[in-house]
Amino acid sequence: MFELRRLRLLHELSLRGTLAAVADALSYSPSTISQQLALLEKEAGVALLAPDGRRVRLTEHGRVLAAHAARALDLDERARGELESLAPGLAPVRVAVMQTATLALLPTALALLGERAPGLRVELVQLPPERGLFELTARGVDLVIAEQYPGHTRAHVEGLEREVLGTDPIRLAVAPADAARTLADLRGRAWAMEPAGTAARDWAVQQCRAAGFEPDVRFELADLTAHARLVATGHAVAVLPDLLWAGAPAPVRLLDLPQHPAREVFLALRDASRDRAGIAEVRRALRDAFAATGRTAGP
Repeated sequence: MFELRRLRLLHELSLRGTLAAVADALSYSPSTISQQLALLEKEAGVALLAPDGRRVRLTEHGRVLAAHAARALDLDERARGELESLAPGLAPVRVAVMQTATLALLPTALALLGERAPGLRVELVQLPPERGLFELTARGVDLVIAEQYPGHTRAHVEGLEREVLGTDPIRLAVAPADAARTLADLRGRAWAMEPAGTAARDWAVQQCRAAGFEPDVRFELADLTAHARLVATGHAVAVLPDLLWAGAPAPVRLLDLPQHPAREVFLALRDASRDRAGIAEVRRALRDAFAATGRTAGP
């Protein structure tokens, strides 16, 4: 019989690519990972790993077993969810959140959970959506709050499901005394944008190009509150989502973009964990927290 913990290590290696990355994600030493995978090879009776320079790669047998490992982990999670539904105890729920959700949704959601499920332990980690969705697949987290920009559809991954919380308008942000009226007026200005490779950055650049110019990105920061501060003090302009101002007046002047675009804010979870009672409670609290912001809620 295969040992499930070792199957998970093989699954993690298939996703993360290196023993060091698996060790870092699971808080093990690389030597421990190697030893456990060597034992898994003995259980399988075939070579699962092959040298690849200074790293290792999965053999054909390794890839086959990694795919079965993913299914075994799903079955384990479904079984735990069904047991949890029969017993009142709530297992901890680990949530990956993007920054604007941390600011606008989490305080309300946690207050609701304190009333509805006081025994539930919720663990939060702030991650950009791209990394959060990867960690969801890798079982590093149980839920992800992510975003999708107009015309930039995120890939659908087998075994994951989504629930749309609602939409969030995106606007131009300029200093309070700035005379700009349209996106075209911001040609040649210093811009604050999220790091290259993120959906938010790609979308913002495309808006500038559609207006006839290439943005001068001088401030590349993941922290949107830093964007807002740079804009408010006249050092930059930016495109920012309305959730950033939830519950407080914006310290900048906001201008509508053409066609009034809005991003879609959604929850993602593994199909196998859908029936976990704690996850259901967190989902309900996040729905209610989003509705409380006054933005358009999802279906």
